[in-house]
Amino acid sequence: MSTGGCRTTHDLRPPGGAPNEVAGHLNLPTTPRTPPIDILAFVALGLGVVIAVSGLVYARRLRDTVTASREVETARLHEERGAAEQERASIVLAAREEAHRLRSETESEVRERRGEMARLEQRLAQREEGLEKRNRDVEQGEQRLTRREEELEQTRVQIEDERTGVAKELERVAGMSQEEARGELLREVEGELDHEIAERIRSAEKRVREEADERAREILISTMQRHASEQTGEAAVTVVHLPTDDLKGRIIGREGRNIRALEAATGIDVIVDETPESVVLSGFDPVRREVAKVALERLFIDGRIHPARIEEVVAKSRSEIADRLREEGEAAIQEMGITGVHPELVKLLGTLRYRSWYGANVLVHSKDTALVAGLLAAEIGYDVQEAREIGLFHDIGHAVEQHVEGSHAIIGGEILARLGRPAAVVHAVRAHHYDEEPRSIGAFVLMTADAITASRRGARRETLASSIKRLERLEQIADQLPGVERSFAIQAGKELRVMVRPEEVDDDRAQIMAREIAKRLHAEASYTGRIKVVVLRETRSVEYAK
Repeated sequence: MSTGGCRTTHDLRPPGGAPNEVAGHLNLPTTPRTPPIDILAFVALGLGVVIAVSGLVYARRLRDTVTASREVETARLHEERGAAEQERASIVLAAREEAHRLRSETESEVRERRGEMARLEQRLAQREEGLEKRNRDVEQGEQRLTRREEELEQTRVQIEDERTGVAKELERVAGMSQEEARGELLREVEGELDHEIAERIRSAEKRVREEADERAREILISTMQRHASEQTGEAAVTVVHLPTDDLKGRIIGREGRNIRALEAATGIDVIVDETPESVVLSGFDPVRREVAKVALERLFIDGRIHPARIEEVVAKSRSEIADRLREEGEAAIQEMGITGVHPELVKLLGTLRYRSWYGANVLVHSKDTALVAGLLAAEIGYDVQEAREIGLFHDIGHAVEQHVEGSHAIIGGEILARLGRPAAVVHAVRAHHYDEEPRSIGAFVLMTADAITASRRGARRETLASSIKRLERLEQIADQLPGVERSFAIQAGKELRVMVRPEEVDDDRAQIMAREIAKRLHAEASYTGRIKVVVLRETRSVEYAK
């Protein structure tokens, strides 16, 4: 490149020729013309000035921004420093107040401790004074005891001297030495002791015999009761035979309504167990058992078994049994040839048909006694008719003894006197078991006839009536407690089973109830051996699948 209007080395145009033509002729590319250097320098200078100015403006703005940021930060720092100063001041103030409070509490506690210590020191000082005074008193007491011991020793020596003198004087007067006198005294004492020892031995032997007899009686009674349980069970139950086992379900009824209605109407427990074609009626009253038996038999024939029908049939059966009792009494009276008997006495006589005495039927026993008494009266010339009447009515008290307390002989005599029987008959009945002193020939005739007809093989055990009363007493004691539904005395009174209502008695209360019943039995009842008390609490949940 040249200066001063020179051409470039690359300008290949011919002089005076057009460049494009030359380029097209030579097949070369065309090149634009380059601007002058001054223009480029000017442009560059302008750009530099602009950049410089822009840089200065940016630098100034940046400086202003930094300055503003510093001022804001400085202001924020001043604010935080002021807040920190206020917080520090408040903390210092709170610390000073807390320190003042703690110092006040400490000073107060110190004052209280000092006061307490002062009181303790004063109390210790008083105690020390008391101990010193007590020590002085003890020392004075020891001195007095020492002087007293010395005086007692002197007195003992004097007594020994006097005793020695008295002994010598006694030996001189008695004419024997002290050893001989001691031996004589021992012999007298031994004689007295031998008598006392013998008396004690005899008393001990008597006591042992009494205890042995009492224990033997207890063993015998317990054994008799154990063997009498079968007889008692047989006399307290009645077995009713069923045509089919299907009737058991009908007797029980839906949810037990029929059996409960039957038990409530008759007063007899109806036991439906696994025994084929039979139902057991359990109760102490044989008349009630007979009513329940007749009612069941009628219900089997009728086929309609429901609570209303049960009550109706039981009422009819009770009326039928009453008629039967009257008929039994009238038959016995006619058989003995007795006239003018009160209707109530006839009914009571018929009731003996369902009473037992030593395993024998009381009505049969009474008729046998009347016949034997009549034979004895005929032999000795006594009134035969009166003797038969005495024999027939002598056990009439058994008809009501379950409801009246006392001897059946006394009860029978009161019944006969109230119903207009002769005084000789009343006296003989009252005296035939020596409840009243016998004073007539009729009384002795009755006792003889009664002994003859009552003679049976085997040992005479506790009467059925007494056993029933004892068992009923056990049940009454249990029934007195709240929550008891029913109680049963079983095994001849050796076990008492108590059924309680589960909604009123829980398991803990049942345990306590068993203990209470046992205590009451021990305090109120008379029995031998032990009675087992069993409290049963049964809860049933019934639901039907549909």
